[in-house]
Amino acid sequence: MAKPRFVDREDELEVLSSAFDSNEAELLVVYGRRRLGKSALVREAIRGRDDAVYWQATEETASAQLANFVETAGETVPTLADVRRDWEAQLRALGREDAVVVIDEFPYLVGSDEALPSKIQRVWDTELEDTSVTLVLVGSSISVMEDKVLSGGSPLYGRRTGTVDLPPLDLTDARQFYPEDDPDAVVRTWGVFGGTPYYLQALTPSASFAENVQSHVLSEHGVLHNEPEFLLRTEFGIREPQTYYTILRAIATGRRAANEIADFAGVDSNALGSYLSKLRRLRLVERDIPVTEDPNATRKSRYRLREPLFRFWFRYVYGQQAELAQLGDDAYEEIVAPTFTDYMGTMFERICQNALPQLVSKTYRAIGYWWHDRHEIDVVGLASDGTIVAGECKYTKREMTEGDLADLERSAGQIRWSSPDGADVDYHYCCFCRSGFSDDLQRAASERDDVSLFTSADIVD
Repeated sequence: MAKPRFVDREDELEVLSSAFDSNEAELLVVYGRRRLGKSALVREAIRGRDDAVYWQATEETASAQLANFVETAGETVPTLADVRRDWEAQLRALGREDAVVVIDEFPYLVGSDEALPSKIQRVWDTELEDTSVTLVLVGSSISVMEDKVLSGGSPLYGRRTGTVDLPPLDLTDARQFYPEDDPDAVVRTWGVFGGTPYYLQALTPSASFAENVQSHVLSEHGVLHNEPEFLLRTEFGIREPQTYYTILRAIATGRRAANEIADFAGVDSNALGSYLSKLRRLRLVERDIPVTEDPNATRKSRYRLREPLFRFWFRYVYGQQAELAQLGDDAYEEIVAPTFTDYMGTMFERICQNALPQLVSKTYRAIGYWWHDRHEIDVVGLASDGTIVAGECKYTKREMTEGDLADLERSAGQIRWSSPDGADVDYHYCCFCRSGFSDDLQRAASERDDVSLFTSADIVD
């Protein structure tokens, strides 16, 4: 199976192409966590254009960076060699050419010259705003991009005309990289490698799921063996962020409530919020609340890791490197396989939530989890037509039965939600199961129009 060269990103490419073809000055910001393919996206967007300058900053001195930019940009606009080597003068000259200018790894540039955003703001306001230039600033350091480019305190605030906050690929697009087409293998692969393009490119097409996990993640020589640690060190600096590591491990091993995380990490509960806030800002951690609650009013919160590889790594790799090295090629069977079904439970729930709009076609106001007291539902969709779509997910080796459906109905009856039009709430029940359904449940579903049954094949396809 040949790996695709470039997948999806149609919406993002349309944003960029529209800006390139505009007759107005455009300042676009493309940012997001590392490894998501931002550089590939902008290179794809300018492919075939003869008016585009693509330059990637490096961690060098300000003068070296500028010299390198002039050399690179001069290949597209030769007259730049005769322009003063100054950022404002160079950008002004490119503006006269109505060029498309892409500056990748913009945080490196700011790191060597903190005044650069102010310089860009000045030349933008005095010269570039009246041209048809397109300036694209690309960055992986979310904190720098938000503080120096997007926030209200940035000199560039109010100048940008478009923003691309790049997400991972969804399952439909990511599976084009997966070695196996079997629906359950697709679900398992998503549960470890997710939709991050860099991780997908690492997969060996001829290897099985277990072999890919063993060779690329568990093996000490694997390309992804130290990936989470590398990204955390890059973001937090040279000092090893032990507290962040412990918090992430707590969440990865099932401690999702704030008090559980604080106890595990040995962090004062009052201080935990600042750690979680930074991890959420970096798109590593996400806050879940009951889908019926107001996020600004409720104190009910649970936390989960957004990136599947991080969840897998902090559960099976972090702190166990010595044992993994000792086990060698047997590490997957000895360490992962015995508990992998349990690990996949939460991942399967998320996949089902994401698939719900395609499986039960409605316009949803919100989709997520719901819990109250002893009741908990894996998938709840609140539809605009006044329907509560409630789903139970089982990533187990046993079939779901009519008893599971009865439990789901009882829990759904505890949901307090008002239909948008004030009418009585309707209910639709979904059973999601890896291993299928018992005869009694299939019979019940065939006799009712408010029950749907979905296997892995339904969810994936």
